[in-house]
Amino acid sequence: MLRKRGYTLLVLLVFVATVVLSAKEGRQDLPGPSGLQLPKGWPKPKNIFKKNPWTPAGYFLGKRLFFDNHLSLDSSISCAGCHQPFAAFANYDHDLSHGVGNSLTNRNAPGLFNLAWSHELHWDGAINHLEVQPLSPLTAKNEMGETLEHVLYKLRRDSIYPALFKAAFGDTVVNSQRMLKAIAQFTGTLVSANSKYDRVMNGKDSFQPYEAAGYQVFKRNCAACHKEPLFTDHSFRNNGLALNRFKDIGRMKVTSQPDDSLKFKVPSLRNVQFTFPYFHDGSAYSLYQVVDHYLKGIQKDQKTLDPILKNGISMTEREKNELVLFLYTLSDSSFIRNPEYNVPLPVLAPH
Repeated sequence: MLRKRGYTLLVLLVFVATVVLSAKEGRQDLPGPSGLQLPKGWPKPKNIFKKNPWTPAGYFLGKRLFFDNHLSLDSSISCAGCHQPFAAFANYDHDLSHGVGNSLTNRNAPGLFNLAWSHELHWDGAINHLEVQPLSPLTAKNEMGETLEHVLYKLRRDSIYPALFKAAFGDTVVNSQRMLKAIAQFTGTLVSANSKYDRVMNGKDSFQPYEAAGYQVFKRNCAACHKEPLFTDHSFRNNGLALNRFKDIGRMKVTSQPDDSLKFKVPSLRNVQFTFPYFHDGSAYSLYQVVDHYLKGIQKDQKTLDPILKNGISMTEREKNELVLFLYTLSDSSFIRNPEYNVPLPVLAPH
């Protein structure tokens, strides 16, 4: 075990030396994309790196932090524990994520991608900046359960992290601002834009007849809220779900405005094949269940129900199947299989 640990440490030290040297030389041959890529035909995103210049070393540090279990109180979970790369950074097959001490969160973990285009984060929009976002899961008692001070203590006494912070920021100072900036350099560059839909829009592929028919069904029934090309308009809406067992009132908890009761952020439909279960409470396990909700499950007596849904939605069984098959064309397999977005070199326990 000691020999294996020593070998891993040696490999990682060599890598850190490469990171430091490359950062000094301004090279771009380190893990990760070269900053935020703008897909063809997409709107310009917020300049999330204006005050946080993206670097390969910062990206790698953020990625390592994202996958590090030791950021949680009992070293049992990481950010990636609830945002798994193979599930488009959602929580595969879990309606509610698991936190420290076998606790449960109150909401379904959404997929993390194309965050540079989001103005408010979380289901209720409680967070308005990507760099601040990790603070909530890090310190929530039913998520990672830590304190910021103890996380920094563990990072400072780790055998590797000070060198990674030096490579990313110029010296070995480990503080909360740098930690959060590094994580944002990783999560802010998680761009998913290579689905079949994208290839069709760029003239590199074509829909099958049933997919093309489903696209028309989508445009008639779904596009008002799930606007292309991001497949969300980033608004907060009440889609007629019943109040769940947590009595979750959604955005009203943030704004205290009764008009925001039961309103949640419109999620992107990109990668929906990988991000089940669906809705803020994870109450639907298939796309057919999602569609059925809009066809016959909307609670129309709710005062804040979105006006678009007041008269309900109707479609035939064939149209429902065609819609689901179109939604599968939003699956970006290259995104979930991208080695740059997966587990970095082994994370060693602090000592």
